[in-house]
Amino acid sequence: MRVLFLGGTGNISAACVERALELGHEVTVLNRGRRASALGERVTTVLGERDDAALLRRIAQGTRFDSVVDFLAYRPEQVEAAIQAFAGRVGQYVFISSASAYQKPVAHYLITEQTPLANPFWEYARQKIACERRLSAAPELPVTIVRPSYTYGPSWIPSAFGGQDYTVVDRMRRGRPIAVPGDGSALWVMTASSDFAAGLAGLLGLPAAVGEAFHITSDEVMSWDAIYGAIARAAGVLAELVHVPTDLIAALDPEGAGSLRGDKAWSVVFDNSKIKRFVPGYRARAGFADGIARSLAWYDADASRRTVSAPANERIDRVIAAQRRALGTPMPAER
Repeated sequence: MRVLFLGGTGNISAACVERALELGHEVTVLNRGRRASALGERVTTVLGERDDAALLRRIAQGTRFDSVVDFLAYRPEQVEAAIQAFAGRVGQYVFISSASAYQKPVAHYLITEQTPLANPFWEYARQKIACERRLSAAPELPVTIVRPSYTYGPSWIPSAFGGQDYTVVDRMRRGRPIAVPGDGSALWVMTASSDFAAGLAGLLGLPAAVGEAFHITSDEVMSWDAIYGAIARAAGVLAELVHVPTDLIAALDPEGAGSLRGDKAWSVVFDNSKIKRFVPGYRARAGFADGIARSLAWYDADASRRTVSAPANERIDRVIAAQRRALGTPMPAER
């Protein structure tokens, strides 16, 4: 198959490109060329901006793709440009949405593709919902919607608060506390990017997938305390977890409030039976303990990868200090 990826060097998209290549697909990648890629001559690379509507039209007119996978559409006007470019010129348009679009607060603990879409807390999720609705009103474009949840890879360390780079692990290894929203018991699902890629690849070029929506996640359900515990064990340390009310974190860190209150503060458990029906044999194979150990090994293999965010550290310290003041306990000394 001929597959076009809009984006292709990100945490999730890079794994999807690799999987498509493994399956022997002819892959083209459109991106800005600002992030290093190991794809080399295995793919055809088009340098440019996703928001260049004229460029999208030229790409669509130059090659008929069996599938276009759009990781870079976040607003309705961006999917509008895709509709104008690819309608009648592509076998399938795969819109990468987000599982954060599902109803918050959750009405039922088990999320299926029939769960309503509504998120009053996070603008990002509302924009993804608006994109989905615009695409549902475009019968001229054969659309498949895919909703990833928190998906990690070799260069991503999952965190409910504090970013997804090495910062949280660095804190653990230096004996600094970690801020955990709520009481740490909210349930969450972490999905390895390689597992997401396997599910996505099974949908590419699949006629039955057109007009359908899917989430692709692991079946392993863990509390946030358990997630941080697994990260600490992979890092070879014990982590000090400080539970902080979600509303306090949101008040002290308004920039990240949407992601927290509109996503990570809630328990989310996904029913993956639909993707398994459409892609026989699919299942998430990477357990989180093994997956996060591989991520830590990637960081530990090269000191230049272990970048630490000073702003993230400041936000974490500010939140923990506020909680300790409320409880009357001091901040521990750094080791």
